[in-house]
Amino acid sequence: MNRAGVFGLAAALAVIPAFWLSQASQASSGTALKRIHDPRHVTYSIHLATCYTRDHGQIPGRSCTPGSIDPAVTQGNIRSTICRARWTKKARPPEPQTQRAKYQVAYPAFHISARTRSELDHLVPLELGGSNDITNLWPEVGKIPNPKDRVENALNRAVCDKQVSLAAAQRAIAADWLTAEARLGLGPAPTPQPSQPSPPPPSPWCTASASYNAKYQDYDIYVHSNQPYRTVTATASNGATHSFHTDGTGYADVYLDANSGNNVQVQAGAASCSTTT
Repeated sequence: MNRAGVFGLAAALAVIPAFWLSQASQASSGTALKRIHDPRHVTYSIHLATCYTRDHGQIPGRSCTPGSIDPAVTQGNIRSTICRARWTKKARPPEPQTQRAKYQVAYPAFHISARTRSELDHLVPLELGGSNDITNLWPEVGKIPNPKDRVENALNRAVCDKQVSLAAAQRAIAADWLTAEARLGLGPAPTPQPSQPSPPPPSPWCTASASYNAKYQDYDIYVHSNQPYRTVTATASNGATHSFHTDGTGYADVYLDANSGNNVQVQAGAASCSTTT
């Protein structure tokens, strides 16, 4: 099977029906969080195509990750669910399911390299009654544990201590976990930063190197750049060409049916570079 066939098979495996899916009613301030009961199962109520993040990769875009909740967790039963020790272990899917969701579904959709370290994060965490649906899962790139974990724990304590309602905490963290505590009155509001002139954008740059892949009998063109989430196209002197996308760090691995000794021209966003196979 060629490489395109492998990727096609992975995409096909990614789409399975959601368990016990029901649509939430409309909230007065907009569309409520989708309600999906899927304990210990990763479900797929939507198909991820192209996804993006905002706030420098700290928050997922709402088109792919609006957040969703488990209707089995309610304000009336928090003492026997999210406020009980080890509750999340009863709700969390097994690792093979989360690994497939992360590497075969989320990474390609968010244009993240397989080598990138991340946590498959529940936007509305399990400790606040979040679901395991793909609308509530996203690859949070960076160190583990990450800063969002502290916010999740703080909101769980506030709900269990009856400082805020479960629904309010769910909405706040789904909207923006960076400001959730302040919006709920649990912490100081972010200090406004004095406005400063924006520095000029850096000049576009990229570097490229080639490595023969004996398994697929083609070349991997490794591209590093300062062009995140951009289309990158590699074109060999034998006429072969292929395009992919850089990840959030500006990295991409483009496979190319080039011949040995070909000159390869690379265009990554606004940057140009070359290499030789």
